[in-house]
Amino acid sequence: MSRSGSFVKGALILSAAGLFVRFMGAGLRIYLAAVMGDEGIGLYQMAYPIYTMLLAVSTAGVPIAISKLVAENLAHNDYRGAYRVFRMSLILLTFLGVAFSLILFLGADFFVRTIVKDPRAYYPLISISPAIIIVTILSAYRGFFQGRQEMVPTAISQIVEQFGRIVVVIILVLILLPMGLEYAAAGAAFGAVAGALFGMLPLLYFYFKEKKSFFHNIKKQIIQRDFSSKDILSRIIYLSIPITLGSLVVPLINLVDLSVVPLRLHEAGYSTAEATSLYGQLTGMANSVIQFPLIITIALSMTLVPAISEAQALKKRSLVEGRTDIAMRFTMFFSIPASFGLYVLAEPTTAVLFDNIPAAYPLSVLSFGFVFLSLYTSTSAILQGLGYVLDPVKYMIFGAVLKIAFSWVLTADPRLHIGGAAFATVVSFFIASLLNIRKVSQVTGWRFNWKDLLLKPLVAAFFMSWGVGLVYWRVYNLFITVVSLRPAQAMALFVAVLLGMIFFGLVLLALGGVREEDLDTVPYLGSRLLKIARRLKFLSRR
Repeated sequence: MSRSGSFVKGALILSAAGLFVRFMGAGLRIYLAAVMGDEGIGLYQMAYPIYTMLLAVSTAGVPIAISKLVAENLAHNDYRGAYRVFRMSLILLTFLGVAFSLILFLGADFFVRTIVKDPRAYYPLISISPAIIIVTILSAYRGFFQGRQEMVPTAISQIVEQFGRIVVVIILVLILLPMGLEYAAAGAAFGAVAGALFGMLPLLYFYFKEKKSFFHNIKKQIIQRDFSSKDILSRIIYLSIPITLGSLVVPLINLVDLSVVPLRLHEAGYSTAEATSLYGQLTGMANSVIQFPLIITIALSMTLVPAISEAQALKKRSLVEGRTDIAMRFTMFFSIPASFGLYVLAEPTTAVLFDNIPAAYPLSVLSFGFVFLSLYTSTSAILQGLGYVLDPVKYMIFGAVLKIAFSWVLTADPRLHIGGAAFATVVSFFIASLLNIRKVSQVTGWRFNWKDLLLKPLVAAFFMSWGVGLVYWRVYNLFITVVSLRPAQAMALFVAVLLGMIFFGLVLLALGGVREEDLDTVPYLGSRLLKIARRLKFLSRR
């Protein structure tokens, strides 16, 4: 595999791990719902918003900063500098982890009285509090490996973490449930602590396995770049704070939505119960579906930061431009068909996952924004890798202001109602992604190729969506005669998505939209696909 496209392999590895982890998590939620019921799940979920907020503040930007700085040092064969970045980051994250764990543990009673308003949530809060320190330390190791562009340790760690969490949660819930729902919820919350400990094990294994050779490289390196600990710490903080702020923008937008959307739905003539139901369809159902395929784009962004940082540190503008081009092709070739698929299959998707067909309306509107959300995620990673960490934050804030304005106007229109709020989200990411793309073009010299990146994938996705709709109804009509409604819908949905991906790839090949470099980035199957495509003369030239 070519070095310029190898980060895509890392993204695919992380994507596979992320999807597997999500499926395991979905299975755990089904188990908890069956054993603990709605009330128990509610107590369990009450701990998570506070926990995730504190965790985001303590860790969000530091792992990305680690991966960027480690990649820059290794590009200059400065193993000593890379290790010092890791060591300083580990100290910083350990300090932050201890501080925020104590805040959650000692402040649990305060959070319960002022925010949660249910005294039973005290036990889940104190149970989950030690997870912060473990996850922050774990994130330092993951950032170190990602900076070395080694994604397998992180992928294995994520899977082991989720597996350990599930085992511990099942055991503790069974033991503690007879004592009361609050204790069972506390046992479920403690699963995050146990999972993080399990997730640490493979990272420590890989670290100590490679530590000897890494320190050997430190001893024999000729280049000595002398940076003080203060300089390194300042650089980490300088990079991580804007990234942390950026990670808080979307949660803050959701908080604004919580006040704006129901209020404007009342203005459109809906009762409180109806407004709450529509808000749940948008945030709890449609948004959660959109977040599922986004795992792949997030995985790409994790591999992009060190890859772009390395190219920039080597002062190879052509390498930066080449990696940017591959990343953008990967993003468009995935997000465009996913967007079309979400639109065409919105109704069966919400029916299968939530037994709620009306939620298909906000999902079908949000599906148009998936391309822009994916573009924003990828281009933000490119800019972060280049050191432009503040620009994506500014653009997202600008998009958020527009979103609030559009939500205020459109959600109050009875013809649009919750679809107006969904459309406002599409507009915000459309603007933010366009501004990101413009900035990427300015600083890298890369240009958006409208024909290859937009027109050809759109044509392929159009034919794919026609085929997906046809396949879904054919398979559904076949299965509905032998199984009940939702299983028939689920089977038809699975077959339609699988064949849709294959059909999109074939049409894109036939249109000449695929290059040799694109197939070269596919792990394991790349060489075979190249041979077939060359024989059929489907490949385009750069």
